[in-house]
Amino acid sequence: MAARLSNGRSRDPSRDLGFAFSVEIRFVVTGRLTIALDVMGGDKAPDIVLHGANIALERFPNTEFLLFGSEPQMAALLERLPKLRRASRVIHTDDAVSNDAKPSQALRSGRRSSMRLAIDAVADKSAAAIVSAGNTGALMAMAKLVLRTLPGIDRPAIASFFPTERGESVMLDLGANLSCDANNLVQFAMMGEVFARTVLGLLQPTVALLNIGAEELKGHDEVREAAALLRLTPLAPQFQGFVEGNDIAAGTVDVVVTDGFTGNVALKTAEGTARLFSFFLRQSLKNSFLAKFGYLLVRPAINKFRSRVDPRRYNGAIFLGLNGIAVKSHGGTDALGFANAIGVAIDMSVHGFLEKIRVEVEAFQNLQPNSEAALG
Repeated sequence: MAARLSNGRSRDPSRDLGFAFSVEIRFVVTGRLTIALDVMGGDKAPDIVLHGANIALERFPNTEFLLFGSEPQMAALLERLPKLRRASRVIHTDDAVSNDAKPSQALRSGRRSSMRLAIDAVADKSAAAIVSAGNTGALMAMAKLVLRTLPGIDRPAIASFFPTERGESVMLDLGANLSCDANNLVQFAMMGEVFARTVLGLLQPTVALLNIGAEELKGHDEVREAAALLRLTPLAPQFQGFVEGNDIAAGTVDVVVTDGFTGNVALKTAEGTARLFSFFLRQSLKNSFLAKFGYLLVRPAINKFRSRVDPRRYNGAIFLGLNGIAVKSHGGTDALGFANAIGVAIDMSVHGFLEKIRVEVEAFQNLQPNSEAALG
């Protein structure tokens, strides 16, 4: 029987927040699961990558890691992390993709980089997923070249989840595709719905297109056409039409679909607003002795608030649509944030995300009379 959330949504009780380390819920992985890590990717690599893997190993003890990167740089760190050392295999390479490398440059000269070798491990089935905090453009370009897209999917999309008034919601695309046609948006909606079921554990996630208004006549032609197509697909009962920017934080729907340009602007705006709010709060609590005393009284509530909006808890964007699992961690995260990104990769692997996508694509193609028009 499905659990009921306080907001009325149904959640699979066996899937409750396996990714959210901050709530101290342990998700048990049956059997050994291998995750490939780009140890040299990120602003504070390799330190945060290895310490993040060590945190993840505490919560997912049946996981093992392939560590791609500089063995000399990893050696001293692994000596201080004996459990991780025993659960890992180091594959040495001197090459790494720099944060400012262009995707085309990374494709040409990065074949022996830690990022590329980790992706190759997923392609040859040595690992179930790759996690990297490195260059986003390079990671997408390499993953798309090596893993390729799933049958029936034209373009991959970047998806992640956000805190909302009702829990968490999924949003995509967050920057992989600056412009999209109606068919792309339909595919994003389908993949986002499967992502919400896989990572958030929702049984029937609601889906909507991000627009400048809820009225049918508003928005670009591509958005209105995508809405019409979605009403002809198996997602029709869950499709809620259009939502606006303020609906994202309100949690009006579980999956918000948009093009990569709009999605990336919305993501960065939300991150900036959260930092601004935290700044104002800190300044207010330093204004006077009474404010500081008041902080002592409300500190438990503030700590709970801080945990709820902590970006590390929501770290780990997935490249949806690829024939393999690739998770992008924020480049500036710490060890706990990277551990959460590994948790997302484990969730996607254990719960058969790729197979679910294949089933959904087949459903669109075989059960829907207009499936060819819907999927392009």
